[in-house]
Amino acid sequence: MAEYLEASWSAAWDAPSKRNRRGGVYRPYVPDRLTGGSVLVSPDIAQVAAKAETLVQRLTAHSASHGVDGLARFLLRSEAIASSRIEGLQTSPQQVALAELAAHEAGVSRGFTATAALVANNVTALRRAVTELVGVEAVATADIVALHTALLPEEKHHGLREVQNWVGGGDWHPLDAEFVPPPPELVRPLMDDLVSYINTAEHAPLIQAALAHAQFETIHPFTDGNGRVGRALVHTILTRRGLTPHAVLPISLVLLTRSDAYVDGLTAYRHGRDRHSAEARQGTDAWLRVFLAATTTAVEQAKRFADELDELHVEWLERHRRFRQSQGLRSVPRADSAVARLLNLLPAAPLVTARTVQCLLSVTHPAARQALEELAGAGILHPKQVERNTRGYLAREIFELLTLTERRLASTRWDTRESPPGRIVPARPQR
Repeated sequence: MAEYLEASWSAAWDAPSKRNRRGGVYRPYVPDRLTGGSVLVSPDIAQVAAKAETLVQRLTAHSASHGVDGLARFLLRSEAIASSRIEGLQTSPQQVALAELAAHEAGVSRGFTATAALVANNVTALRRAVTELVGVEAVATADIVALHTALLPEEKHHGLREVQNWVGGGDWHPLDAEFVPPPPELVRPLMDDLVSYINTAEHAPLIQAALAHAQFETIHPFTDGNGRVGRALVHTILTRRGLTPHAVLPISLVLLTRSDAYVDGLTAYRHGRDRHSAEARQGTDAWLRVFLAATTTAVEQAKRFADELDELHVEWLERHRRFRQSQGLRSVPRADSAVARLLNLLPAAPLVTARTVQCLLSVTHPAARQALEELAGAGILHPKQVERNTRGYLAREIFELLTLTERRLASTRWDTRESPPGRIVPARPQR
């Protein structure tokens, strides 16, 4: 049964102030196990989840002419940036693209910040969450630990925590904390139970992702970086269950905007009662409503983003057609040509070099360079010097769409014309 324990904290006589030197009683929370059919979902919540899953499936089948896979990878970048913003890291999508480029192409080492490199690492870790973890036969606690290491490579304390941690309050003791997770000796068995639940199909995919996320955040198994790993687990579960095989939803952006509801939902989930009691069911339902509402909003905004990408692609095709005609070329290139294939790849790779294109399309360096120059001549790509001997090509309109989407998702009404962004976001693109 879930319960609040009572534990004693010894005074720290080397603390810098009398308030920090205090000792006393604190109450760590121990959640119920998730396995064994202990979590019951109300029928009305199950109906809400079913409707939300239908919306996700429709998004996955979006008929973007440039390919849903490209949209998925772009949303993956957006979600990674969102996760990092939750952790207080501020950087532009262009900076992250430069950092990604540097990570995969020798000779590109400047033009981006250390923060951008951290966010780019978050992109890599999220890719791992929806690829490697999806591919394993059964997720193990060791896999979650490895994901944490990938997300926070510079973290001093890798592995499951062996100390008591807490959320909120001061740094010296948990007496004023907003929430105190389970004692360290219970972390391993609770994590083993969590991964056992992840490997089942006891609940529908969205319900399972929501419960696993809340349980992970409640266990708080690492000394730092729990938020990032917890959000990555959401995508792992949804992809393992086949709900989002080609798309990653920007759920983190929605939860960031609805941070008060998010915290309230997690607090309700930590009910401290027998799982089958009325209070426990109400608490679980309250959290599931928050998560499902965030999912629905994320789908709606992702679809709007996909529609805008579709419209931009149509505009690009017309712009490209006019440019080719002005150069005395046939108006539409061959479908298998480097330039036509590159045009379809830009939503997934909005910053490229000739070497990047050469690898992506398996073409010669001259063919890659010619395709880039042609799209630059059409006003679709914009040259950007990233190193002395390396010229990048930037699809500015893609980054503008991402910026506008981030700004909308920072508005409590999901529309900056009705309410301004409620947090730091990129400036509105200048035309």
